[in-house]
Amino acid sequence: MLDRRDVPLGPLTTLRLGGPARRLVTTFDEPSLVEVVRDADARGEPLLVLGGGSNVVLPDAGFDGTVVRVCLHGLQATTQGDRVRLSAAAGEDWEAFVAMCVAERLVGVEALSGIPGLVGASPVQNIGAYGQDVSQTIRSVRAYDRRAGAVVELPAADCGFGYRHSAFKVDPGRWVVLAVTFELGVGGLSAPVGYAELARALDVPLGASAPLADVRDAVLSLRRGKGMVLDAADRDTRSAGSFFTNPLLSPDQAVALQARVAERCGADVEAPGWVGDDGRLKVSAAWLIERSGFGKGHFDGPVGISSKHTLALVNRGGGTTDALLGVAREVRDGVRAAFGVDLVAEPVLVDAVL
Repeated sequence: MLDRRDVPLGPLTTLRLGGPARRLVTTFDEPSLVEVVRDADARGEPLLVLGGGSNVVLPDAGFDGTVVRVCLHGLQATTQGDRVRLSAAAGEDWEAFVAMCVAERLVGVEALSGIPGLVGASPVQNIGAYGQDVSQTIRSVRAYDRRAGAVVELPAADCGFGYRHSAFKVDPGRWVVLAVTFELGVGGLSAPVGYAELARALDVPLGASAPLADVRDAVLSLRRGKGMVLDAADRDTRSAGSFFTNPLLSPDQAVALQARVAERCGADVEAPGWVGDDGRLKVSAAWLIERSGFGKGHFDGPVGISSKHTLALVNRGGGTTDALLGVAREVRDGVRAAFGVDLVAEPVLVDAVL
């Protein structure tokens, strides 16, 4: 492992924001990672586990403690009939992992192409896009339980998966993900396409399958059009992805929202949404933001809303975390004032609240 002092953290994140770590330890194997975490916990030292830096907002002042960077690599596969169980170390690059699965005709993560970050972060956020989420294929998660001081293997049923939600997210100080085991199908065709925009791009009916490579290419094209594929030359990709999750509303909250929409936008307008199995309405956060007066490219200055996607807050260059959070608060408060809906931040906000 590598142990350094006073290392800038901004370059290790997709937002390129954040001050220095008092101590940065880069770990390349599971025993070293567990050792660093145990040592920090024994000394009562603040600890931050950092992966790909794609879903985190770090403070301008930096982190006054130990930051442990996860660089664990390795893949193991076993075949069981027409299924493959594929275990990936937490430090594997997610996009490279998906590309490999598609190339090897492994089915179940193709619609998650282009998402930045590492495999270890995928169960924490239950990453999802274009009708797929990672919990659909996760078999188990290997993690270090800081509370018990032990490495455990958690079956998917114990991971508390929900929309952008997991047991790891509920109790972030407890778990350090070490590896994830996926159960994937084998074949040339994708899982059923469950997202209308993707189905249109593929020119297939909703619920149909398509060649794996075609699904991956279509998803990457859609994401590029929204600035959601990292590109060093494009400042609109310098973000933490979607900054807000789509609100989940109870039936009563949905009725109240529609009343506000009718009052503000007209009686014939409805907020786009989808009713889930639990009866709650998932409403488009992007639509609420735009209809509250915050369009693409809104806010002058170093930080603001992407010119390609309303949900992405970007650092155009020379920004600060404080300024970014100020923009986020203004957007959140504007949506609340316009529609009575509270937006929830999707990235991990280190030492900060909205």
